[in-house]
Amino acid sequence: MDENQKEFTVFSSNNYLGLTHEKSVIEAGKSALAFGSGSTGSRLTSGSSFELSLLEKNLADFKGTEDALVFNTGYMTNLGVLYALADKKSVIFSDELNHASIIDGCRISGAKVLVYRHNDMKDLERLLAGLGIPDSFQIFVVSDGVFSMDGDIVNLPALLELKAKYNFCLIIDDAHALGVIGEKGHGTAEYYGLDGKSCGIDIQIGTLSKALAAEGGYAASSKLICDYLRNKSRPFIFSTALPPCVAASANEALNILKRDGKSLVEKLNFNTRLMRNLLEDAGLPLVKGTTPIIPIVLGETEKALLFSSECLKNGILLSAIRPPSVPEGTSRIRLTVTAAHSEKEIRDCAKIISELWRKL
Repeated sequence: MDENQKEFTVFSSNNYLGLTHEKSVIEAGKSALAFGSGSTGSRLTSGSSFELSLLEKNLADFKGTEDALVFNTGYMTNLGVLYALADKKSVIFSDELNHASIIDGCRISGAKVLVYRHNDMKDLERLLAGLGIPDSFQIFVVSDGVFSMDGDIVNLPALLELKAKYNFCLIIDDAHALGVIGEKGHGTAEYYGLDGKSCGIDIQIGTLSKALAAEGGYAASSKLICDYLRNKSRPFIFSTALPPCVAASANEALNILKRDGKSLVEKLNFNTRLMRNLLEDAGLPLVKGTTPIIPIVLGETEKALLFSSECLKNGILLSAIRPPSVPEGTSRIRLTVTAAHSEKEIRDCAKIISELWRKL
């Protein structure tokens, strides 16, 4: 590093397990470059590399489903699933704090969309009971597993009780849950002590770009639903497939999670508790929770931008999150902890943030 360069500690990444710099993950990608830098075509016209097929089998095994289908991004996964399954004879019930990709997928599906209050199962049941849906209509309920901006966890047991009563198709987006919650990092179902094969979630959506250290998304479900998506989901059909190197890196990261998930999640939880405790003791306005997404809600956009800028000057890379990503008046610093952070890095970061908070 020369005198004009500066080192930063990153606390704004979704690299929850720190695997993007894991040697074996990088080497897996390098080795797969022997098969070409790109896939050169969509999977239905040009086929796909064995790395993609292997990854799908591995994902299905890890999530406890019959099958899985890989998309090019997590965003396109939500669009592709909702766009393919729902139509004008469908009703989708969506949590008000769902990710933008879910919101956009609902919009383009053509279905009637009803938004329920965040994680409020009583409000959801009120909407379900009062709608008077014709028997010929499909009903979907879709929710994040871990919500990306607040870091809280969906009330899955209550959702499953409603599913048994109202017989809807349940879609859970585990983008921020895989590798993060559950004893071994399997996600929302495991967090609540449920097995993937019988957990009651019809489609588990996720991403390869966070805990799995690569790029892409996936839908894990029954063989029937995955086969339907392969032939009906336009974002899947008309996109060039992910290159072998990306699939190989994701698959190696998943193998590490399968092997070392318990210890990695324990380290992530330790780091999360340490950071939360230090910031809470300093009096910062945190959103309560247990996940490594730690929002510091500052309210005004200008205040959040200033705070982010001051952190940057002090060697801490943090992003100010403001509308439309979050509601007006709730601009925040979205701090994320990873299993790769050292205790010293966490304590140093908390000290700088606490001092800036008192100063600003």
